[in-house]
Amino acid sequence: MSARLTRDRPTWLVYLQLGVFATYLYGLSAALPMLRAELGVSQTVAGLHGTMMAVGGVMTGLALPRLTRRLGRRATVWTGLAGMNAGVLLVILGHTPQVTLLGYGLAGGMGSISLYTSMAVLSDHHGPAGPSAISEANAVGGTIGLFAPFVVSLAAQSALGWRTALLLTPVLTVLLALAMGRVWIQERPAEDHAAPREKGASGLGPRFHLAGAVLFCCVGLEFSFNLWAAKLVSDNTGLSAEVAASALTAFTAGLALGRFGGARLALRIPPSSLLVGALALTFVGWLLFWTSTTPVTAYAGLLVSGIGVSLHFPLALSRVLTATAGRPERATGVASLYSSSATGVGPFLLGALADVSGTRQAFLMVPVMIVLAVGGILVSSR
Repeated sequence: MSARLTRDRPTWLVYLQLGVFATYLYGLSAALPMLRAELGVSQTVAGLHGTMMAVGGVMTGLALPRLTRRLGRRATVWTGLAGMNAGVLLVILGHTPQVTLLGYGLAGGMGSISLYTSMAVLSDHHGPAGPSAISEANAVGGTIGLFAPFVVSLAAQSALGWRTALLLTPVLTVLLALAMGRVWIQERPAEDHAAPREKGASGLGPRFHLAGAVLFCCVGLEFSFNLWAAKLVSDNTGLSAEVAASALTAFTAGLALGRFGGARLALRIPPSSLLVGALALTFVGWLLFWTSTTPVTAYAGLLVSGIGVSLHFPLALSRVLTATAGRPERATGVASLYSSSATGVGPFLLGALADVSGTRQAFLMVPVMIVLAVGGILVSSR
């Protein structure tokens, strides 16, 4: 298996748009422990913020195919970014759970519109090199996004406060729109104009839904780390919540490193084989992180986990997109439903388990999801 990845200007625009998305995702994730402490709510209620992101993603996922047909991919991506920033601003200004939950939900739903439309654009634009382009896009996004937890942690320890750090996302969005707002890839024909053979088949058979289930597990894994890893670091090492928030930087650094390296591997290794290897590496990192009692080992475990997790989403999404019969818009909409559901179910279940048995025991959910994902890959690959 060999393909060539060409990075033209529209490709770089999508890469940077994903970078803006990553600052929202990792910024709100790092802020959750401090938001929970400020609002004085339980871990279960704090986990509902992830659930609201999922609810928003499910709602927009249902509307995504129709929205893309009506507006076109370019306008859909920028509309998603605008709505995502509106959600971030609600979190910044909100001082009650009702407002912050709404902010997380709006940001999650509108952000997913931008994310999945962008991924479909890269897959179509680069053809056989699509998995590599998606992996590299997530690498660029992760590199930009890794600064968000660090900025949140620094701001939380200063007079500015952690909310100030969340302004990073709207500022970067405005700068990107001013610099590259006119750049785009030529629109593909709408799904309604597909060839007759494509209209007669949905392309969403058992193999597609198995690939979707694997995507569900992979996204649930990543969001469980995003929203609760800092809490486990604090519990295991005794670090304050403000300092432990910086632990997510190690995880996002691993995401960036893994996706840059994985983009090269994806040009040579079949996605299913590479994804199984990435899941195995995640287990090794989780074990080191889960058993850690010092900041050094905890950060090292999160770094290794991040390298493994780095390939989960791009490879799992690529498997979903290639499991269809010429219906990419419908596929991205359904893929959004799977992954958005995972962003809510995974972190919320982990938070609920943490309230009952502690965060450390709740993190045993991670190897369970790894086993389920590997099983789904093996079955669907047949």
